[in-house]
Amino acid sequence: MKQVIQALIQRCKLQGYKLQGYLQGCKLASLSRRIVLMGLGLFATLSLSWVGHHAVNAFEANQYATGSSTWQGASFPVENFQGYTSPFGYRASPTGDGTQFHRGLDMAAPEGSYVRSWWTGKVVEVSDDSACGTSVVIESGEWEHIYCHMQGYVERDGQGRPYLSDRGGGLQIYEGQDISAGTRIGRVGMTGRTTGPHLHWGLKYAKQWVDPALVLRAMYAEQSRTQTISSQP
Repeated sequence: MKQVIQALIQRCKLQGYKLQGYLQGCKLASLSRRIVLMGLGLFATLSLSWVGHHAVNAFEANQYATGSSTWQGASFPVENFQGYTSPFGYRASPTGDGTQFHRGLDMAAPEGSYVRSWWTGKVVEVSDDSACGTSVVIESGEWEHIYCHMQGYVERDGQGRPYLSDRGGGLQIYEGQDISAGTRIGRVGMTGRTTGPHLHWGLKYAKQWVDPALVLRAMYAEQSRTQTISSQP
């Protein structure tokens, strides 16, 4: 009888240890779940903050583009303009590579038509080794304007300074060069990834892409009121 009682006591102890271990495991699991949920909450907050920040920046850029500036000195960027062939935003890739975001506005014009600087600024980049083809980037304060698929190519002078060379158009555009609005900076071509002659014109404000069509609408609305339209198409 004594042995039976001892055996029962030992079994109860073992069950007690198991129960204690189970409860401890539950506590750890609960703590782990809380940590995971806190981590997910923090990640979601940071993600929403990042998205919200960039969305606000893009919204502010477009708001600025649609009327918070003065456009009297601006120039339409291409001569012999024929039409807009591809807008800013998502589109089917012209080379059949699915859907892509088009960060600019495509303007058709006969090959060899002159491209003009939209705004007074400084040339910060000339390039001919990307899908943009022979291109020029001009900085005007918070704005950057990008001109792609032009004729010519990039050369370097004796000091190693790069410049766009378009001998047929009589143009040499240097990095670091100051450019006035309406100055000829290139000619429409088919360099880079393109299916036809056109100017791809891109705009950034405060590092955020802006729809150039919004700028053109605001620009011509103001210039029409003040009768100061510069180099209209």
